[in-house]
Amino acid sequence: MTVLAVGEGRRGLVVGGVAVGLAGVVGLHGVIPNSPGQVGSLGESFLPWCGVVVVLLTGVALVRRSGVGLVALLLPVGVWVHSFGGLLLPPPDPGARELVVVQHNVSDENPDPAGTARALLAAGGDLVALQEVVVPALAVYEDVLGADYPHHVVHGTVGLWSKYPIQKEQLVDIRPRAFEAGWSRGLRAVVRTPYGDVAAYVAHLPSVRVGVRGLASSPRDESARMLGDIVRGEKIGAVILMGDLNSTVDDRGLEPLTSQLNVAERGFAFSYPAALPLARIDQVLARSAGVSHIRTLPATGSDHLPVAARVTLDPLPPSGRPAP
Repeated sequence: MTVLAVGEGRRGLVVGGVAVGLAGVVGLHGVIPNSPGQVGSLGESFLPWCGVVVVLLTGVALVRRSGVGLVALLLPVGVWVHSFGGLLLPPPDPGARELVVVQHNVSDENPDPAGTARALLAAGGDLVALQEVVVPALAVYEDVLGADYPHHVVHGTVGLWSKYPIQKEQLVDIRPRAFEAGWSRGLRAVVRTPYGDVAAYVAHLPSVRVGVRGLASSPRDESARMLGDIVRGEKIGAVILMGDLNSTVDDRGLEPLTSQLNVAERGFAFSYPAALPLARIDQVLARSAGVSHIRTLPATGSDHLPVAARVTLDPLPPSGRPAP
């Protein structure tokens, strides 16, 4: 009996030790060093999935009747709920100054751009941001989206379709130094919405690769820093950034953006890969506005799922003009 009790106690300590370590990873991920192999960024890309590990550990503790393990598991449960529990809440009621924004990497190998465009129309967005818009498919998107979105702009392989007039538009240079001159994946447009002018940015940050040496993300991180500097200098108060940022909002690689823009308050909206979504790398971020909810839309011919976000703009100042 004594030997059995000792064995059960050790098993409980093992579960408890893993539970404490898991709580540290979720709650203190920012202190995990990023070298070697960008291990910090890699772990941050999948932080929400730590909740699944907690569930599995709870099952182990119950099967083994480990009171020590169950008590220890309260720590990672609390940390996970604090970090991600709000994302599970239902969507709030629509706001008075709300825009619906649709974001989609349509894939440069999409076999059905017309079907993809029709699927995006069904979301009823005010703005539609697309990436990987290649020349053969561009005319299709313009034709299908044109009736509902009479205003649009395309630079390189990114585009924005809007129900409201676009006053100004320009290329945004976020090309990493090592990339060839033809690489163009950023734009800025001033959209005249019923709630005031909004600086709308569409971006597609460089891809990352996961290999035996870890996460290769230097070009993405460089591009994120460039975009962060541009957004920081934006004179219009209200900003909406839409794009395939090849990163989750927990990844420190996006800190130049997430440190100054609001992220989605509710909804996980894992968007990639479409066949088995593991992470949301398609983002809608905002300044002088809140992203109250984000959700995925049905699959298209792309390897990404589309996402739709509800963006509530801050109230106008007493003058009735948009904040500077």
